[in-house]
Amino acid sequence: MAYGVCLEIWGDYASFNRPEMKVERVSYEVMTPSAARGILEAIYWKPEMRWVVDRIRVLAPIRFTHVRRNEIDTKIPVKGPTGVGAVMQAGRGSLGIAVEEHRQQRAAVILRDVRYGIEAHVEVLKTTDDQGVPMVHAEAKHLDMFKRRASKGQYFHHPYLGCREFPAFFRLLEEGEYFPPPPEELRGPPRSLGYMLWDMEFISRPKGPVVDSNRGRRLEATPRFFSPLMVDGVIEVPALSETRG
Repeated sequence: MAYGVCLEIWGDYASFNRPEMKVERVSYEVMTPSAARGILEAIYWKPEMRWVVDRIRVLAPIRFTHVRRNEIDTKIPVKGPTGVGAVMQAGRGSLGIAVEEHRQQRAAVILRDVRYGIEAHVEVLKTTDDQGVPMVHAEAKHLDMFKRRASKGQYFHHPYLGCREFPAFFRLLEEGEYFPPPPEELRGPPRSLGYMLWDMEFISRPKGPVVDSNRGRRLEATPRFFSPLMVDGVIEVPALSETRG
């Protein structure tokens, strides 16, 4: 990759929830590429670019713990006379939920004492400015802005490890600096991590349920999956064309 960043991430807890577990939350063994992208976007993001995660490094032993979390058994409807659309169109109404009436406790299997390394690069989506003039060294400019923000600990919103209850702390690796070696238990033969969520692919659809806030297009979200293989704590993240829907 021509331009890239290396970011070290850590936190007390993390939960990268498996989508097949509908009731109780169960985390993947490691961070997903979409969670890594979310951390990068929390620090720096512009509509003219996107982050591509190349590699995830597991820098701490994989440890699970069991907790019980307060959740609610309902959600605010989108459609219908009391839904978000109707309230926004009418300009009045309530979208709140009385938490005390709908609270319930659910078990969760989450990760603890996590530490990861993220290697990623920038892809520029818009190569000209508003006047149609080609932008020179756009990748390098985005990278420099990210490095300035990350080195100062700045972010748009606090990065988190799968759930907002689990904040992520980060450190930018300087040029010539390397990630620490993986723990001894992660070294050895390749380890299959099963079937994992790669990210969501947004495809343009005239009647899609998702609206692009930047361009106003209607989109349809499709989950993409891959079969990660961890070698000495390192997971190579494939391109979109190598994933499965």
